Amino acid sequence: MAAAFDELVRAANLAAAEGRGRESEDLWREVRHAHPDHLQALFSLGVYALQRDDRQRALELLRRAREVAPRDPLVLLTLSSVHRIRGDVENEREAIDSALALDPYYLPGLLARAAWLERAGDQRASATTYANALKIAPPEAQWPAALRPELSYARGIVVRNAAALHTHLVAKVQALQEQLPAAVAGRWRETVAIMAGQSLPYYSHSNQLHVPRLPAIPFFDRSEFPWAAAIESHTQQICAELVAALRNERDQFKPYIGYQPGDPVNQWQELNHSLRWSVYQLWRGGVPVVENLQRCPHTAAALQAVEMADIGGLCPNAMFSALAPHTHIPPHTGETNARLVVHLPLIVPEGCRYRVGFEHRKWTVGELLIFDDSIEHEARNDSDELRVVLIFDAWNPLLLPVERAMVSALAAAARTFGGSVAPAQFQILRGD
Repeated sequence: MAAAFDELVRAANLAAAEGRGRESEDLWREVRHAHPDHLQALFSLGVYALQRDDRQRALELLRRAREVAPRDPLVLLTLSSVHRIRGDVENEREAIDSALALDPYYLPGLLARAAWLERAGDQRASATTYANALKIAPPEAQWPAALRPELSYARGIVVRNAAALHTHLVAKVQALQEQLPAAVAGRWRETVAIMAGQSLPYYSHSNQLHVPRLPAIPFFDRSEFPWAAAIESHTQQICAELVAALRNERDQFKPYIGYQPGDPVNQWQELNHSLRWSVYQLWRGGVPVVENLQRCPHTAAALQAVEMADIGGLCPNAMFSALAPHTHIPPHTGETNARLVVHLPLIVPEGCRYRVGFEHRKWTVGELLIFDDSIEHEARNDSDELRVVLIFDAWNPLLLPVERAMVSALAAAARTFGGSVAPAQFQILRGD
């Protein structure tokens, strides 16, 4: 007898899965005839009644299903849909809230609550709830097909609400913003963007050697570095040596990304072993590339004036970094906030962009960009021409001389742990 009943339930489920709705409904009726309070039969028959727009019958069946299984969020949410179609907003909200009381992270429940709030005219609460739903949703590629339209709609609501809030906040503080010194104005623009939900806070993420309590400053002012003006004054000579290298030694420009088979390449898949991002090394991991420095004497001399970071075999690094047309260096972070990365732009066509954290900058030939590459950063060349910058390391000026010595000692000690050379992963990924 039990086996026959189980076979009936299986047949009802199979008919539903294969799209034979009428047959499935008939089979669920047989199941319910045998067991009037069978939960799945009550629920399925309620859904079929709703699909036929038999609202009263759907309400009766789903109410009974709730009595049988008062802690089933799917039953509660489906019941809320019946109330919504019937125009019973109070009972709709009660059913949604009951489902979320069982599981506050129930994604369909959060979407239903947001939609209820939107229809009720509470746009601010609705946008907040949609935002909360998106926070707990999986990455977009993994969105359930049944929820994809609602999640896409939610994202649109959140984006528009953030833009409206940002406009409102900017208007309210514009007078004060205009009074801020240039040195701090940027962080307050970022504050507004974070508050409005248009940006995340960007922190220092040093992949290897992190010095705590250093502020995460995206870009440093060139005036803080006594050697900045001197190296900028050599731009023309340095650029001439670059052009000569591009013309005569193009084979010395090597792919910057070079993961080995079996290594997790993550966001570097497209650039791995690719000349779309290539470098001509002058210093590498603290070791001078003598033959290249000899070919570039003006560049070598200019670098001598820089307080280049010297970190236990990891720094200094210096190179010409060439980014091919229509190439994107994806968001990433560097290995230590003890050093800063410096760009001297040499060849910069229109359509090249650079971001460190919240701050977007354009490269201007001959003007240094000095930044903390432990903050997420990315680069784009959307032009039809090559973009090249000279990159080198400098000490973070917020470190005392004795702290620099600590950094170098720690990095060197890590490289000799266990009597071995540095592990392969203890490498500084350049900022570009």
